[in-house]
Amino acid sequence: MVVLLVEDEPGFAEFLALELELQESVVHMALDGKTALDFVQNNTYDLVLLDINLPDISGLEVCRALRATMTVPIIMLTARGDVADRVEGLDAGADDYLVKPFAIEELFARIRATMRRQAAGSMANPQIHFGQVTVQLDTHRVTYQSQEVELTAREYDLLLYLLRHPNVTWSRQTLLERVWGFHAAVDTNVVDVYIGYLRQKVDPHKAFIKTVRGQGYRFEVSL
Repeated sequence: MVVLLVEDEPGFAEFLALELELQESVVHMALDGKTALDFVQNNTYDLVLLDINLPDISGLEVCRALRATMTVPIIMLTARGDVADRVEGLDAGADDYLVKPFAIEELFARIRATMRRQAAGSMANPQIHFGQVTVQLDTHRVTYQSQEVELTAREYDLLLYLLRHPNVTWSRQTLLERVWGFHAAVDTNVVDVYIGYLRQKVDPHKAFIKTVRGQGYRFEVSL
């Protein structure tokens, strides 16, 4: 795998590059955004690891520029871990978002999960599987234990949003904004109601849709 590593801390960048090379990856290092954009003009990458706080161009801007022209998987590595920062990074086009400090084993697990999702998304007949549930992305057909499940449009949108951002905890307000499009003050209990609907239909044992007390909800999958 050929990896573009964009990280402005030389010591940390060299550490990550060494660990990736031990996993038989070829690593190109860029210490700023401009260099990263120059690299992608002349090379093809299987994965981009991207810091947000770069000395010249924001990592978010680099991410948007990459996403405008290519589908290469992008994982953001950053010390900014607030929900708003995660949302901004994912909305910029990142496939995953890992907050520093992190264990190198978690990074490798995130890379494997991201590459699996990338491979699944490139299939001619795209499906997402989790447990006994299958989501057919082109037809919006959802099955549980091989039986078709009728979801409303909003239930499907909520399920798909959680699926596309696995292992990220979302507040009720953020889900209202991202799934319902509500930016004004709205009763967030509507999210609880729809989470309940989804659990009844596709997750009766609460194996995937987890409640994070005091924070919101997370779609939990094993990396």
